[in-house]
Amino acid sequence: MNTLLQVDFDYSGPFDSEMASMLKALAESINHEPGLIWKIWTESETEHLGGGIYLFEDEKSASAYLTMHSARLSKMGIENIRGRIFAVNTALSAINNGPIG
Repeated sequence: MNTLLQVDFDYSGPFDSEMASMLKALAESINHEPGLIWKIWTESETEHLGGGIYLFEDEKSASAYLTMHSARLSKMGIENIRGRIFAVNTALSAINNGPIG
């Protein structure tokens, strides 16, 4: 069953195109993570948050990625990392055109 991972953390920038330029290699490497279907990058300059919404093939892949990614973020000096894993209700998501794989 497809699994959604939501991650956010305290982040003071950079944002927008500067963030995209700085993290391009990281974004490209994420495409090779086991079980990943897609990622949407999220940011809030107003609330000083960064993060992402990920769709994985299964809960095992999402959980393994969250563990690895949290450690990576911690090594980068990022604090207050929050991750939540959700099962995707495919039938209801399809009604609302959810990009579920």
